[in-house]
Amino acid sequence: MKDCFSITTYTVQSILGLIGSGDIAIPEIQRPFVWSRTQVRDLIDSLYNGYPTGYLITWKNPDVKIKGGGTAEGKTVLIDGQQRVTALMAALAGLQVLNEDYEHIRIKIAFDPLYDGEDSPFAVLTPALEKSPRWISDISEFFAPDFDSWSFVNDYIEKNEGADPRQVNRGITDLKAIATRQLGVISIDADCSIDQVTDIFIRINSKGAVLSQADFAMSKIAADEVHGGSMLRKAIDYFCHLAVKPEFWSTISSQDKEYMASEYAAKSEWLKSDSDEIYDPDYNDVLRVAFMYKFGRGKLADLVALLSGRDFEERVYKSEIADDSFAKLHDGVVRFMDKGSFRDFTLALRAAGFVAPTLTYSRGAINFAYNLYLRLRDDKAISATDVKRYVQRWYVMSVLTGRYSGSSESVMDRDIRSIAERGFLTFYDEIVRARLSDTFWEVGLPQQLETTSTRTGAWLVYLASQARAADNTLFTSGFKVADVISNIGDIHHIFPKAFLRNKLDAPQRLYNQVANYAYLEKRINIAIGDRRPGDYFSEALRACGGGERYFGDISDADALDRNLKANCIPSDIFEMGAEDYERFLEERRKLMAEKIKGYFLGL
Repeated sequence: MKDCFSITTYTVQSILGLIGSGDIAIPEIQRPFVWSRTQVRDLIDSLYNGYPTGYLITWKNPDVKIKGGGTAEGKTVLIDGQQRVTALMAALAGLQVLNEDYEHIRIKIAFDPLYDGEDSPFAVLTPALEKSPRWISDISEFFAPDFDSWSFVNDYIEKNEGADPRQVNRGITDLKAIATRQLGVISIDADCSIDQVTDIFIRINSKGAVLSQADFAMSKIAADEVHGGSMLRKAIDYFCHLAVKPEFWSTISSQDKEYMASEYAAKSEWLKSDSDEIYDPDYNDVLRVAFMYKFGRGKLADLVALLSGRDFEERVYKSEIADDSFAKLHDGVVRFMDKGSFRDFTLALRAAGFVAPTLTYSRGAINFAYNLYLRLRDDKAISATDVKRYVQRWYVMSVLTGRYSGSSESVMDRDIRSIAERGFLTFYDEIVRARLSDTFWEVGLPQQLETTSTRTGAWLVYLASQARAADNTLFTSGFKVADVISNIGDIHHIFPKAFLRNKLDAPQRLYNQVANYAYLEKRINIAIGDRRPGDYFSEALRACGGGERYFGDISDADALDRNLKANCIPSDIFEMGAEDYERFLEERRKLMAEKIKGYFLGL
């Protein structure tokens, strides 16, 4: 590790010069610029006062062997400090930046040459400051090549009668000294592994932030000048932003003519009218799916190496490997963005009952499932209908078993290789038999439901099973569980919280068990209140038998029975009181597990 990096100091002016000349590339990992104007002001103030502002971290791309002999020198990439450098370029050089809405804006920092030592001589420009003769609206004018200090002081004195020209001149001199302030730069060698780079980053970064492998891949793509990497990075960035904000299309189409002329524009335009939130990917998702699909690998660190031209056998870097890797990644990203593929995949999730983004929290499982969908669609031996069914089942299996939780990359990598070696159908049968055995359904799954977490896979799949079956909520004949999942109804404690606290002094971990939850209309939840379950369920049964009015709208005993079964309510609920609560939980977990099993087998 000691030989993996070196520490150097550069002046602010030198850093901006190296970036302006292209000797250091800003990969725009965190693009767009996310700092506030106040943060820019604070950075300038720190430099003005000589305070430390943290290290910048650069990583040199490896030199690559070129066809016919010779090598191409790798570019140095800024992997930490982008926001600080961008802030300096905006404030000192007067360059425009893109805000979170991808609009080009200027960030102007005002300066008071008559600063008296209180507060700060810098402020974010406001209309009031712009009108004030004392404040200079934009400090970038002091760093312009043609700035004339003598003329400025004379003009300033004319506008500010009684101002001391020596004080004004000192203020300007102190401000311009920012350009000579020293910044520490940690230069990481090309041979350093991603794990080593990450370790260095974490140890240096005061906020303890972690650069993901997707960040490194994006830096590699964005800094590429040979294979159209900058436009590819932009395509990924825009696609992800459009998935969340379809209205962003109007900004792209009016402000980025270069992108509109690219092949990617036609691939992402469909998102301008898309409102589905089941799967709104970020750049990490796009890269992972494209990489798994086109490269047959699951470890994103390998993508960074391959884009650099890494030959894993000879342990050198070759231009033809980089060429092939960028071509594959391009094809994978384009296929990811394809309207037909993306919509067909999300419709398959929705048809399986995952009708809201609150049910699809496992990004690892979704990413692998989309990769699987793309791969199986290329397999002409499997029909399109069967592809959807297998993708649905694989996704449900992954969520139920937590297959892609934790260190998921290794599992993904192993699964992809196993599918390639043994064929999907063979591997699928092996995994289902091993992971979803009778023991799992009868013992393992009920145990998973012994939790208070509504983010556990078993609970989410249970809700999906109800949504797919178009089950009605408890005590209703036309209000669907799927509607409640979309935040229209209430979650209900079958054994009310206050009832359990009063009778059993029950703690939260007991009364908030997911097996005690059911969804229903808000009005019904209010009407039930804190009553004993046996009492209000019996009231519902009597009303169905005698036509009496009660809190629900089911008026037929058989219909009520079907409703209770759909919601996995034990048949003896009509006699249950506080002393039966834990037995109720155990029975309901088994019923929920049976429902999930039937749902999975029915996909």
